[in-house]
Amino acid sequence: MKAAGLLRSTAVFSAMTFLSRVSGLVRDQVYAAVIGVSPAMDAFVVAFRIPNFMRRLSAEGSFSMAFVPVLAEYKARGDHAAVKALVDRVAGTLLAALLVLTGLAVLLAPWIMPLFAPGFGAGTEQGRLAADLLRITFPYALFISMASLAGGILNTYGRFAVPALTPVLMNVTMIAAALGFSRFFDEPVLALGWGVFVAGLLQLAVQLPSLARLGLLPRPRWGAMDAGVRRIMKLMVPTLFGASVVQVNLLVNTIVASFLVGGSVTWLYYSDRLLEFPLGMFGVAIGTVILPHLSGRHASTDAEGFSRALDWGFRMCLLIGVPACLGLILCAEPLVAALFQHGAFTAEDTAMTRLSLVAQATAIPAFLLVKVLAPAFYSRQDTKTPVKAALAAVVGNVVFTVLLMLAFLHFTETGRAALAASGGNVLAALGRAPGAHAALALAIGLAGWLNAGQLWWYLRRAAVYAVQPGWARFLRQLLLAAAVMVVVVLAILSAWDAWTTWPWWERVWRLLAVVAAGGASYVAALWMQGIRPRDLRH
Repeated sequence: MKAAGLLRSTAVFSAMTFLSRVSGLVRDQVYAAVIGVSPAMDAFVVAFRIPNFMRRLSAEGSFSMAFVPVLAEYKARGDHAAVKALVDRVAGTLLAALLVLTGLAVLLAPWIMPLFAPGFGAGTEQGRLAADLLRITFPYALFISMASLAGGILNTYGRFAVPALTPVLMNVTMIAAALGFSRFFDEPVLALGWGVFVAGLLQLAVQLPSLARLGLLPRPRWGAMDAGVRRIMKLMVPTLFGASVVQVNLLVNTIVASFLVGGSVTWLYYSDRLLEFPLGMFGVAIGTVILPHLSGRHASTDAEGFSRALDWGFRMCLLIGVPACLGLILCAEPLVAALFQHGAFTAEDTAMTRLSLVAQATAIPAFLLVKVLAPAFYSRQDTKTPVKAALAAVVGNVVFTVLLMLAFLHFTETGRAALAASGGNVLAALGRAPGAHAALALAIGLAGWLNAGQLWWYLRRAAVYAVQPGWARFLRQLLLAAAVMVVVVLAILSAWDAWTTWPWWERVWRLLAVVAAGGASYVAALWMQGIRPRDLRH
């Protein structure tokens, strides 16, 4: 695949993912309007985060990073029978492991949930609800992991559209569950749990016809002793951690958030969802498309093509990440107010969600760069190096969390008041201080920069990437265009400052105007400096 092919494939993946993110946004708007911010919604967010963590590992992390390079090697040999045998054995082995894992999770849910949300309390109504939701939602991990196997096969064969579009099924199903079925449950969030179950099954089923057309519809067979399966397992074990450091950090911070003011978990959820637009549309797209390309260049010993592809990925990440970072920081309140402040979601929820969105948005360029940096190692079947960086990032996240929490309690008016009211008890103070969740979001952001910085340092030390010409000019063009965008957006926002008080329709059209003006000014500034679409192909 040439650089132009990379851009086309990324565009296809991004277009399909755009539909997914838009439908996901509608889904979250429905959540906000129908259920709002409540202890029950906190329970659902935590319960779903556990199987969703499995989705991140499989669909966007560990499994794909290990499976795709090995599958690409088999495909390069031109032996379809060998590819089919590998697919069958991987499917059988993965399915067996997931059945055991799912069975254990369903049986042990009341004991598992306190590990991830100790602040809920095992004997409380919220704790019992969270355990019930975990039982319902965890099978999603099985369905979506098998769906990611199907998606990895299709991506390796250049079929990016169907795997990228399948999350739309998830969002449509969840919208239907919230609007159509929540009223039939005593606790409406139980409908969301069953929606997750059905959505996972649909995401797997919709990809099976495409596999059949390739002649690669799996017939699961146990293959733990197969050479190809063992290679994938060997590569996958380290990547379970290395490829998903952001999600590991989110899980760690979920544990802390369960001790904070009620609603903190949900506020973090909504801010994280807004970050999914740039990360999901572009970061995952670039990472998904570039991994098979890098694997192919490595398999054919094309060092120059490998380096050029990485360079292209870095430039694309910055071209998207810098304006996305600045735009989300500047427009945090307008975004949250326009998109979520309806029904049960209040102006106070808008203010709290804004805090965590601003904090975490600071690391968007880092999160995007990791989507290219990590495949640079996994495509060469080097799984140890990303783990080193990930370990440091997780440790860094814990350190940042502790330091930022203490700083919040001692250096903010809200924190000092809560600390005084709780008699100096730090944990009790955090449980009564609104806004402490923003420290968790900032800790994740700092850990993201730490992860990206280390991966970059290891990549340069490995001498597999050579900086291509034109970086000084590219950075100058990028920064000037970003500055123009900031000036335009700030000028508009200075005149429009009552976002939480306007009716919803006025918030929406004004937000669209701000986004359109900011985006147009950024693109125009790039154009005036000589950047054309053809330049993005190289």
